[in-house]
Amino acid sequence: MISRIALLGSAIALGACASVAQATPQEADAPAAAPPATTEDAAPAMPMDMPGHEGMMDHQGMMPEMPGPDEGVFPSMAHGTADMIGLEGQSIGSANLLDGPNGLMIRVELAPGSLTPGWHGIHLHATGDCSDVGMYKMSGGHVGKMEGGHGLLNPKGPENGDLPNIWAAADGSAGYEAFTTLDTLGALVDEDGSAIIIHEGEDDHMTQPIGGAGARVACGVIK
Repeated sequence: MISRIALLGSAIALGACASVAQATPQEADAPAAAPPATTEDAAPAMPMDMPGHEGMMDHQGMMPEMPGPDEGVFPSMAHGTADMIGLEGQSIGSANLLDGPNGLMIRVELAPGSLTPGWHGIHLHATGDCSDVGMYKMSGGHVGKMEGGHGLLNPKGPENGDLPNIWAAADGSAGYEAFTTLDTLGALVDEDGSAIIIHEGEDDHMTQPIGGAGARVACGVIK
């Protein structure tokens, strides 16, 4: 091995001398190019899937779009959807509902311009009807409506349709995920269905009958 390295070094030195002899003064003064990095010099490649993070990154190093429940992520669990519409009946986003072993997971995604920035009350309503566009009174009252029982903070409550508020960003978009043990998808998709309603203001989780959340500004029939 030592003999090979010595011979290689001699060959490189002889070649360099020959090149210098034929070079112009300008070429002789030019700095020598850095030798190419060997495999030993190269930084070790970072594995695409680190332990505990399998599948989190794609092969371009980008975070893949998270699939919804209806794309086979939880094939053994029942799931539902709702197309959300705004005050003028325009499509503003969607909701996915996933029936887990101990409750219901609800995810809502709304496009920019869907809501005014800030907190908004969001509830499950007892009738799957959004036909009275802009009013959405046809969706009825909350699921499990009780006299004086509205509110997650109410000692007499909550009603089955009560949920934490949804937050809208400065551009009016919203991403929301909440879990409730008060409902199941089977109970919501009954003979007259159910709906997701979003209100113009914040629900204080105490004031009757809807936490002071105001008018209904978005609706989606759960299917």
